[in-house]
Amino acid sequence: MGTGPNTAVRSTSGRPGTSSSSGARGHVPVSRDTTRGDAAEALWNGRPPTVLLIEDDPGDALLVEELVADSEVPLRLSLARTLAEAVTALEAEVPQCILLDLHLPDAQGLEALERVLVHSGGAAVVVLTGLAEEQAGLAAVAAGAQDYLIKGRVEPDLFVRAIRYAMQRKHAEQAASALQTSRLRAQENARLERGLLPTPLLLDTSVAICARYQPGRSQALLGGDFYDVVQTPDGMTHAVVGDVSGHGPDEAALGVCLRVAWRSFVLAGARGQQLLTLLEQILVAERSGPEIFATLTCLTRSQAEEHMNLQRAGHPGVLIRSPETGVRLEEVPGGPVLGLLPGQASWPVTPVPVHRQGAVMMFTDGLIEGRTGTGHERLGEHGLLELARRHAHEPAETFVDTLIHSAQTLAASGGGLADDVAVLHLEWNGAT
Repeated sequence: MGTGPNTAVRSTSGRPGTSSSSGARGHVPVSRDTTRGDAAEALWNGRPPTVLLIEDDPGDALLVEELVADSEVPLRLSLARTLAEAVTALEAEVPQCILLDLHLPDAQGLEALERVLVHSGGAAVVVLTGLAEEQAGLAAVAAGAQDYLIKGRVEPDLFVRAIRYAMQRKHAEQAASALQTSRLRAQENARLERGLLPTPLLLDTSVAICARYQPGRSQALLGGDFYDVVQTPDGMTHAVVGDVSGHGPDEAALGVCLRVAWRSFVLAGARGQQLLTLLEQILVAERSGPEIFATLTCLTRSQAEEHMNLQRAGHPGVLIRSPETGVRLEEVPGGPVLGLLPGQASWPVTPVPVHRQGAVMMFTDGLIEGRTGTGHERLGEHGLLELARRHAHEPAETFVDTLIHSAQTLAASGGGLADDVAVLHLEWNGAT
């Protein structure tokens, strides 16, 4: 029932006037009485909505055009006579509403609706049916259309109102979908946070823990930074801070996996080279691609000893606080990042002096890589050390929060801290 490319369509105002040629697709001129124009335009917040009519019958297309004209409500109406033309139109511009006839030369019934919905984006879809096809209209609404109209049984005011309500329903559906997505994202964040940022497993009160996590400015989900603290029955305190390369749910999930694996291996008795070798095996098995790697620092200390053991795998150094000497930066020899040379790397264990009542702050590189000016200057480990020395005698929580806030402030001119920040502060009280 298609029309030829030069089919004449009489003036949509319903009154004598110049006819317009309706091609395969284009804007249909719609006349309206300017005395009611301002009130009608207010219904659309001053912006006439765009409507795509997908209809191959020239008589039915003309009927729709006249309904628009007689309603005297401004609409930008375009016409497509086949589903293929409609798809081309939707790829160029998605309208606010689509009027769809279910009987097209190249698609019929719910198949036509399903194919339109694939390309409809945020447009509301109103199905046009015949008098004897009301059940088809109900089925179309159940399949995803916002409403249906019966041809020849609709008055102009009802026609425009149906379009407006369909658009409002579509907006409501999108808002509900966005809210559900936000809720799911919040739930995912909570799950990832529980996995990445656990409750330390402490057997006594000889060490106090202060931990902080701050997502980077562009992250909707937690990244792959993680930390953990475990005390074992032999009197040793074990701690780790790590960072999975990249951002997103896959990297966060890998961070959770490495954190849980680290705790499990430590509790099972793995130490030193064996511990990091096992973690690298987990990383290689679980990562989404060979380019993914992880950095970390591991710490082990017995309260009865005035030293601790450090291991580094491509990670920044640590800040050591002493009640006698203040703050110093400790950068022990380390090995490559986990995953760079699977099965070939080694990570030395280095003893480091620490006061019996000293403290250690471990952190990820997000804290020190923020730009501190308009150029490429970054805070770096030594810049962080300078900040730490100014606040060396602050209590643990104040000390940690001040450093994070200072780093954030210095990076403000460069857009803030782009990467996630994880900080773990351990302070021993000298009890044995």
